[in-house]
Amino acid sequence: MMSKKEVALKYLDLLEKGNTKELLKLFTKNGLVDSPVYGVLNANKFYVELSNDTINSKLRLKGIFEENDSNKLALYFEYKWTMKNNKLVEFDVVDILEFDDYNSINRLKIIYDTVKSREMVDELRK
Repeated sequence: MMSKKEVALKYLDLLEKGNTKELLKLFTKNGLVDSPVYGVLNANKFYVELSNDTINSKLRLKGIFEENDSNKLALYFEYKWTMKNNKLVEFDVVDILEFDDYNSINRLKIIYDTVKSREMVDELRK
């Protein structure tokens, strides 16, 4: 079994590569993603939508924050997101991963300033 930190680093790697199939294996069957732009969705639905809206992602890890005896871990990273309309938005993100007893991700909360990204995602929907 991978440690929480190993799962988190693999998550970032797969997110950057856009490997939705392998990324979803890190989640529980009913895993949820709480996104400020997409809302609260089943992980499968969230990552399919994100993949459909994305050409490319570049991530740069800035920190990992973990408490002893906690089922949570926070990732702090820079996200450079090229959307399917070829627009680039850059922002800092904190992802809070909540794990089950087997270190699968049960819930992921995404925290970032959505001023630019929300506008750009809305443009994709028009």
